[in-house]
Amino acid sequence: MQLTGFDGKIALVTGAAGGIGAAVVDLLRESGAVVVATDRIAPSSTQAGAQATALDVTDADAVNALVDRIEADLGPIDIGVNVAGVLSTASVLELTADEWRRTFAVNTDGVFHVSQALARVMAPRHRGAMVTVSSNAAGIPRQNMAAYAASKAATTMFVRCLGLELAPLGIRCNIVAPGSTRTPMQTGMWTDAGGEARTIAGTLETFKSGIPLGKLAEPDDIANAVMFLLSDQAGHIAMSDLYVDGGATLRA
Repeated sequence: MQLTGFDGKIALVTGAAGGIGAAVVDLLRESGAVVVATDRIAPSSTQAGAQATALDVTDADAVNALVDRIEADLGPIDIGVNVAGVLSTASVLELTADEWRRTFAVNTDGVFHVSQALARVMAPRHRGAMVTVSSNAAGIPRQNMAAYAASKAATTMFVRCLGLELAPLGIRCNIVAPGSTRTPMQTGMWTDAGGEARTIAGTLETFKSGIPLGKLAEPDDIANAVMFLLSDQAGHIAMSDLYVDGGATLRA
């Protein structure tokens, strides 16, 4: 099945400097979209054909200014993808208030700022699609990930509420919830060469299930799910929360 609905469309992608965000940018470009790729430090020129710019998603004024600039310089934004995120691996007993706020500032506040700015320009046109990359950690407790999991759970519910408000306006909002994916965020948690094997097998001592498919996701696995939910072929899908984790959380 060939996904359609991207040719000539203007797309804004956050967290685009690497990993899942970079994979989304590549697929959007290959499908004919005009992509504005953002990250805290502007993505490199290796993102062929994408317009790269720095954006701190925690800064609401900067987000609004960028959306206004894109609309003025390029045209109406029809696609938005929230990928920007940070990891926190402190235990609750060691978690500082600053680390809690930092995690929510990017993972939750950032999604709010970008989604609200996009909703404001999409609403009068009664069209548009947004996908937010959350996490399967939003739906299952994890040791030493309280801030991360809580921020992703809050974000997931925010997007579902946003989708409920925007659906009558013809704007679709959906969520992709990845599991363990071969990105710097994932590999940075490994302490030795056995990290990947332990992730796939799971660990009883931390009550963490393994991955039934027996492999990590690659960034393209997640990006392909994002593309489907943005496409014309998903035109009747709204407010969904699609887990792409190889069965790790034993849920859809």
